[in-house]
Amino acid sequence: MSLDLLQPGILDLNSLRNVLIRLEDTIIFCIAERAQFHTNDLIYQPDGLGFKDGFSGTFLDWFLEQIETVHAKVRRYQSPDEYPFTKNIPAPILDALEYPSVLKPNNINVNDQIKSIYIDFVVPQICESGDDKNYGSAATRDIECLQALSRRIHYGKFVAESKFLDPKYHDTYVKLIKDHDRDAIMALLTNEQVEQKLLERLRKKAMIYGQDFEANTMNPLVQPQSGNVTDGRNVKINCDLVVELYRKHVIPLTKVVEVEYLMQRLD
Repeated sequence: MSLDLLQPGILDLNSLRNVLIRLEDTIIFCIAERAQFHTNDLIYQPDGLGFKDGFSGTFLDWFLEQIETVHAKVRRYQSPDEYPFTKNIPAPILDALEYPSVLKPNNINVNDQIKSIYIDFVVPQICESGDDKNYGSAATRDIECLQALSRRIHYGKFVAESKFLDPKYHDTYVKLIKDHDRDAIMALLTNEQVEQKLLERLRKKAMIYGQDFEANTMNPLVQPQSGNVTDGRNVKINCDLVVELYRKHVIPLTKVVEVEYLMQRLD
């Protein structure tokens, strides 16, 4: 699915950062789209909508399974940067693409954590509480948000591989992995200056993308009022929410993926 992974130099850190920067845009826009609807809590409750086919999970789980079944058949999850939320997906009906063997085999999939963070942290803070009956529309936006977050967080594997192969740090990583020193690996992976720049960039993007352009046509850089998205024409995004999502959840979970990938790197 991802053209980035078919290009040369895919482990170059600058190339990886460019992908992650584009994913920032995707995630912000996905959040804005979901915030148009109420929380619609029933879609996250097992059998909340009463399935006629005997399915006992949540409406979101059912919808994810249907969407990911189709996507699996057209080989989405053959791409090494895509990870399904559904446990059992069908085999592709198309011939496999020849992706470069960049990552070492691993079994790391943190989508359960991503879904919990999204439902428990994101939805309640971006959406007006209540039920507007737009279950299908809300769940569609949920899936777009979840898939974007999943791809962004699991991209940490490529970042970890790139850092592992850096001659400056390679021997250190090998030693720490052999010593099973996860804390030291986490410290070595962490670049606080880069993380701070990322958060500053996110805030600026959320401010710009969240403009009420009808009210601020002369100055698109005016700080929008803090709050939820209201509708498709008069958009407001809570900048603090976007920054805190990354600070508290996306960045830490990405680094967990990086550490666990490296721990399996020498197996």
